[in-house]
Amino acid sequence: MISTDTRSIKVRLAKSVGEVGAAQHLRYRVFYEEFKATPSDEIAAQKRDFDEFDDVADHLVVIDDSRGEGCDRIVGTYRLLRQECAERHGRFYTSDEFDISPLQRSGISLLELGRSCVLSEYRIRPVMQLLWGGIADYVREHDVGLMFGCASIHETDIAQISQSLAYLYHHHLAPGELCPRALGDRYVDMNLHPKDTINPREAFIALPPLIKGYLRLGATIGDGAVIDHVFRTTDVCIVLPTELITSRYRKHYERKSQAADGTGDNESLGANGGIRAVRDAQ
Repeated sequence: MISTDTRSIKVRLAKSVGEVGAAQHLRYRVFYEEFKATPSDEIAAQKRDFDEFDDVADHLVVIDDSRGEGCDRIVGTYRLLRQECAERHGRFYTSDEFDISPLQRSGISLLELGRSCVLSEYRIRPVMQLLWGGIADYVREHDVGLMFGCASIHETDIAQISQSLAYLYHHHLAPGELCPRALGDRYVDMNLHPKDTINPREAFIALPPLIKGYLRLGATIGDGAVIDHVFRTTDVCIVLPTELITSRYRKHYERKSQAADGTGDNESLGANGGIRAVRDAQ
């Protein structure tokens, strides 16, 4: 486990093909080696997770300068695909699993979040704070109004996760005008138990940390899940207005500034969700 001293760690966009490649190698380590996804022959040969969307997206990377100058210093990544880039390419990654036309018709500027991963020893609150701060900066710079993307439960046996799916359906379903829906041939019904039979606290605790983090920030969930047999996951579609992140970070930095000049109480972001929501978000 690394120290909570993160002075050697920074978050920024990848600046070169080499840095994008390093992020793809990191994704391979996490998705295929740690979580046992099934690689294609080409991905296995290169030990690099890649697809057609990598060339049209931005790649946010977490860099630990204490690990030297090589590719090993990239210890986390998030793929950020803006609407204008996806439209030039022809589609979003998420549209392979979900009908996202309600989001596209909304007139709100969209950002797809994907391929999120952090090395296990870096899945700590200070690192996640830096990562989400980087996302907040990015959405402000590009005037993004809504983020979305696939989030995964590492299980393909629906019976094993039926309580979790039903909880998401009954307590966090996106409003109709902004509700993606799993594609017809891949649609898995999430309304698997009556609402009054679900213990919300227990169901929430059972969710993967990343999904819990999104929900604490105020995210909602699309209608229907999708089984991804390559990654051995069941995916749901997250919908998150960017104001829910940028406002939290604005308040956080205001408190830090007040604390520095003696006018604040030095309260850390997270008392109402915030960064605490994503401290273990992988």
